[in-house]
Amino acid sequence: MTEHNAEAQCCPPFNPEPWRDREIVWDGKRFVQDRVRSILHMPLNFGAVMTRNMKRIEASGAKLADGIVLADENSAWGADVFIEVAKAVPGARMATLSGTFLSKVFEGPYGKIGGWVKETLADAAAKGKKVQQVYFYYPTCPKCARKYGKNHVVILARI
Repeated sequence: MTEHNAEAQCCPPFNPEPWRDREIVWDGKRFVQDRVRSILHMPLNFGAVMTRNMKRIEASGAKLADGIVLADENSAWGADVFIEVAKAVPGARMATLSGTFLSKVFEGPYGKIGGWVKETLADAAAKGKKVQQVYFYYPTCPKCARKYGKNHVVILARI
């Protein structure tokens, strides 16, 4: 039984096509917002933050089957995390995101993120768009990324 559990995945396989080089418009997309502590962008308490929030989300019936989790890496020492929900969650800090986002999908190790951000900003500039904010969507956890053999990162640039 232990062997089977070690092979189990918690994240469904990711289909990058709906996110690849798209312009996405959100109008009041609802999220639970929380903060993760980091050291040089390496999260320290991501699991605890997700566990705490998922308990609240599930207890309130606000969990979405295909909800996304975004990170705003606004400091080397922490990041704001946004967990998409169907409705307001009691006891949680709520946020909404609205706007137009350029979406780009990348695959590879996290160490390449700096280059991917530069590519995303250059792509936006080539389209005559000014990026106001960058969010990261990690569709699979590191364990599932290893299992699937692909580590996707979606960069959403609000323009």
